[in-house]
Amino acid sequence: MGKTYERIDGRLRAFIEAQHMFFTATAPLAADGTVNLSPKGLTGSFAVLDDRTVAYLDFAGSNAETIAHLRENGRITLMWCAFEGPPNIVRVHGTGEAVFRDDPRFPALLGHFPALTPSRHGLRAVIVVTAELIRDTCGYAVPFMAYEGDRDLHGRRFEREDDAGLDAYFHRKEHVAVSLDGLPGLPLPLPPTP
Repeated sequence: MGKTYERIDGRLRAFIEAQHMFFTATAPLAADGTVNLSPKGLTGSFAVLDDRTVAYLDFAGSNAETIAHLRENGRITLMWCAFEGPPNIVRVHGTGEAVFRDDPRFPALLGHFPALTPSRHGLRAVIVVTAELIRDTCGYAVPFMAYEGDRDLHGRRFEREDDAGLDAYFHRKEHVAVSLDGLPGLPLPLPPTP
């Protein structure tokens, strides 16, 4: 049923890149800490950088749990499910890093997302994940669901924010600078757009 892969290429890469949605899972080191599971799926916000590295854009939101967990321990799992076509689930277990807007690598990373205007969505960071274990499983129990399109609400909400407004928004949110478990989250003040 399941198979382990050495790299993200060929059929596996094509499957991952064709999916409209994926999930990220992270957790703090503390045994009583809060496990975080987040859906991602804005078209153009995910990229395969090489056969062991993927990245996605991290946008403004209510929390910064993924960023806090990555800053503490780097552990992350990404998962894609086939909601259309043959059943399949792919997981990439690895280490991740939040690359923030003031990092010298940030502009080059943005070059991997040419179809999207990141500033329109309140871009906070690029999450870069290095795969340590790549596996697929059958996905027989995953239901069929049809993709109708991206919601435009996030873009409409954050396109009106300049850097100062976005920074003020993050300062008002309870779990952006500090996670639910009290870990450092998004560094504030927000660095300016490069």
